Amino acid sequence: MSESLAGKIGAITGAASGIGLASARAMLDAGMIVVLIDYDADSLLPVCEELGPNARPMVLDLLDGAAVSAMLPEILDLAGGLDVFYANAGAYVGGPVADGDPDIWDRVLNLNNNSVFRSIHAVLPHMLSQKSGDIIVTSSVAGVIPVIWEPIYTASKFAVQAFVHSTRRQLIEHGVRMGAVLPGPVITALLDDWPKAKMEEALAAKSLMEASEVADAVIFMLTRRRSVVIRDITILPHGLDM
Repeated sequence: MSESLAGKIGAITGAASGIGLASARAMLDAGMIVVLIDYDADSLLPVCEELGPNARPMVLDLLDGAAVSAMLPEILDLAGGLDVFYANAGAYVGGPVADGDPDIWDRVLNLNNNSVFRSIHAVLPHMLSQKSGDIIVTSSVAGVIPVIWEPIYTASKFAVQAFVHSTRRQLIEHGVRMGAVLPGPVITALLDDWPKAKMEEALAAKSLMEASEVADAVIFMLTRRRSVVIRDITILPHGLDM
């Protein structure tokens, strides 16, 4: 039996597009109030206008550590509470290490790891005080299977998995659940730097999926009875061979 999300309050990072936006739509459809967090005000504000009054925009640069650490009061002011925090925002980089740009790696690692850890740290006091809540993190199948063409991205998602699994166990006694959704390749802006031939090959093989498929998995995680937790849920395009 699933539990209702109606009336609950969520916040999602990287919510102006891709998996974050699809998940916001799904949460709103389930009756939640959702704070959509993104740095891109030009995209975020029109999206929230379209989604309706239960979509509350919050413009925030996740690479600004001090701002991320101070994010909780604004979330509470916008929505009046917080039951679900979805640390979704991330960046992608692929290619051979020998040809890579460490400055780009730093940005990817800061967004995929430091901002995730810091944002969860920022909202935890509220969830611990109310002794309930759900934290979900967008990981990747690359967090459990090293992918040869994306070693830096793979490393960042292995770190996410380690953080989720260790922190989840610390939160059990406080009534807060924590888990990760691990998608395979999703048609989002993160794949913009894929080589054209690789993208065409993936589309032909049906080895890409829509962001809405990941959002469905997130809703499944959130609607399980409080007596269980979906620690990891891996969702892959059926045509993906890896």
